[in-house]
Amino acid sequence: MKITANLFVQRGLYYVILNYRDNTNKRKQKWIPTGISAKGNTKRLANQKLEEVKRNYTQYLPSEYSFETSDADKNFEIYLNDWLESYKPKIEENTYYSYKTIVEKTTEYFNGKDIKLKDLKPFHIQKFYDSLYKKGLSGNTILHYHANIRKALDSAMKLDIIPTNPADKIERPKKQQFIGDTYNLDELHLLFKMSKDDPLEIVIQLASFYGLRRSEVLGLKWSAFDFTNDTITIKHKVVETIIDDKRTLLLKDKTKNSSSYRSLPLIPEIKESLLAHKKKIENNKRLCGNNYNKNYKEYICVDSTGKIFRPEYITDHFSLLLKNKGLRHIRFHDLRHSCASLLLARGIPMKAIQEWLGHSTYSTTANLYTHLESNTKNISANALAEAINFV
Repeated sequence: MKITANLFVQRGLYYVILNYRDNTNKRKQKWIPTGISAKGNTKRLANQKLEEVKRNYTQYLPSEYSFETSDADKNFEIYLNDWLESYKPKIEENTYYSYKTIVEKTTEYFNGKDIKLKDLKPFHIQKFYDSLYKKGLSGNTILHYHANIRKALDSAMKLDIIPTNPADKIERPKKQQFIGDTYNLDELHLLFKMSKDDPLEIVIQLASFYGLRRSEVLGLKWSAFDFTNDTITIKHKVVETIIDDKRTLLLKDKTKNSSSYRSLPLIPEIKESLLAHKKKIENNKRLCGNNYNKNYKEYICVDSTGKIFRPEYITDHFSLLLKNKGLRHIRFHDLRHSCASLLLARGIPMKAIQEWLGHSTYSTTANLYTHLESNTKNISANALAEAINFV
């Protein structure tokens, strides 16, 4: 028969509680006083007493009882998998599968090393990171592993399974600053000209002007546009993830974060392009007849047969378009950076750019685009030059 043991505080003192079922399957508890005050830094002593009770439990219960394997006694890789499944309801589906890939590769390394969660040390984690560096993974990628491991261990610490988080004691993998490429105004004008009548024409215009993420462009429905009050509301996204080894589209009535949900003005030029795009879709419906895909009739980013564009298609086709038209190569996401660059060049404050792009924090925007604030820096330099007389 199985028993479990936990710490409990009552009247300022720690108790060890043994939970078990008797021969009639009735739930029972055995309270064991530790004599340890719950005030001050005494949690470690209480945990030591808990382990002592578990080792000598036959003083309190018959020997036919035995302990279930506690989380602390589980091998680290087993705990990681259990944590991920418990964490699954709290995160987006595509985020879960991203975490799952990281956890699978982490458990692959720790499998067979027989390192229990309670025995996991900082150097175990550091050796794992070292192995990833040797495989050629970047610091940015290893940061994702670190974030997952730290989150899992933080959960164990908060549940009193382990006293401290060993991931907090190692040197955090260094993030390599990524500076996105941008198109200047002339290059954007040329891109708009060269993408005329291309399947991605409206996609490119929307991403460039509003600085939309790929998932946000694909998530645009006709209901997002108010042609009366001339507004566009970003409130839906389309992402792709791998589920059971198959690429699967996820259509979400939510944005990346609360700040990403935003309403922006619909300018006449974009409005005109959208209405022309709508006419093309209606014409395609007539041409395809019953073969036209009606599953995505609410969306604007669809091909000539009504199928929604897949994220990878956007990336690949955009790159091919630039190559075929002899344009300088940038990533599709760099259209978002180009939008921010143009706003900064025209003196738009960083806070306003944060709201336009839908970043969750000011620091996110500042970290990404401070290097582009040449105008602001020039103003500062001129102001100082006027104030300071070097002669």
